[in-house]
Amino acid sequence: MRLSQTFAKTSKTLAGEGDSLNYQLLTRGAFVDQLMAGVYTYLPLGLRVLRKIENIVREEMDRLGAEEILMPMLHPKEPWVKTGGWDSIDVLFKIKSRTGNDYALGQSEEEVVSPLVLSRAQSYKQYPVKVYQIHWKFRDELRAKSGIMRGREFYMKDMYSFHTNQEDFDAFYKEAKEAYLRVFDRLGLVAKVTEASGGAFSEKVSYEFEVLTDAGEDVIYYCDDCDFCVEDEIAKVKPGDECPRCGKGKLKEAKSAEVGNVFDLGQKYGKAFDLGFVDDKDQKQYPIVGCYGIGISRVMGVLVEKYADEKGIAWPESVAPAQVHIVRLGNQDEVVEAADKLYSELRDAGVEALYDDRDESAGAKFADADLIGVPVRLAVSRRTLEEGSAEWKRRNEEESSLVKLGDVLKKLT
Repeated sequence: MRLSQTFAKTSKTLAGEGDSLNYQLLTRGAFVDQLMAGVYTYLPLGLRVLRKIENIVREEMDRLGAEEILMPMLHPKEPWVKTGGWDSIDVLFKIKSRTGNDYALGQSEEEVVSPLVLSRAQSYKQYPVKVYQIHWKFRDELRAKSGIMRGREFYMKDMYSFHTNQEDFDAFYKEAKEAYLRVFDRLGLVAKVTEASGGAFSEKVSYEFEVLTDAGEDVIYYCDDCDFCVEDEIAKVKPGDECPRCGKGKLKEAKSAEVGNVFDLGQKYGKAFDLGFVDDKDQKQYPIVGCYGIGISRVMGVLVEKYADEKGIAWPESVAPAQVHIVRLGNQDEVVEAADKLYSELRDAGVEALYDDRDESAGAKFADADLIGVPVRLAVSRRTLEEGSAEWKRRNEEESSLVKLGDVLKKLT
């Protein structure tokens, strides 16, 4: 991508209001544009990051053996009435059409996926069933805040599993937990598995995946010696207490941001639709249903909060909008020729590169490179060409060095 040719430009000022760090940096860096409170357009660089997060999640869900589907965002009223969600879920967006019919915008998909699967999986031999989608969701938040971390429209992976018994669900939950931890590890995040209230989704205890960050809205207590972690709202312990699990560590308090969750929904949805399966004794049974969410756009905001510094964003390599940011310093023929050639060679080799070929000062270009946060910056100037080189600098390091132009590709790969 040539920065001279993109319509989405970086900015030193903010076009809208917002005090969260991810809002400020994503807006100034031309990753997103706020249409209204809680609703964003993902610009070319932002969409690149979003897609990379999405693909990591997709790979791990496929590895679990789940099948990807794509469900409607616009739902009829009837299934929500059957489950009780129409009147009990306060964040549900409700729409009345000009024909007088009522609809809902999906804030979760149990009302759609349950009849979809259960009308087809009618024998115990077809179980377990695991399906997922990556799609937009809508929630009528009273106050959208924290940039893309809490919006009225957001991008989410939601998976649903259907089991003939509790033991099978529990076994799959363990697999899903490990898959989630792999996802967050690949994204450069350390997530703690936290016990929490099931809220509107389930009366049972749910599990949330929380990342420690001062930008988070949750408060958790966690053990400094084992993996015990609990949300403060349901905790029977307090900071400084001995860990109730290992008995060795002490509990610490921290702010955190939820990036994923798992709910055991029991037999609620099969019973609501009166859809089940025939067991090996030819008796009708209702399946145990689980749902598993990862907020793709929310994770993007958490990554910004976690990896930002005073200069801008420092993306982990796995989700950065490009692998390298080429900065051309000067308009001399030999500089333009060398920088253009480097960009073409990297692109032809399959290396994602941003190319700052704008007629701007070196200071402005370096500031934008720091703001955008690509892992490696390569500066090409008349001075570096005297050595047949480019200046190599990693985003998270202060020191730079010269690398021969012919060695750049090898060093990147």
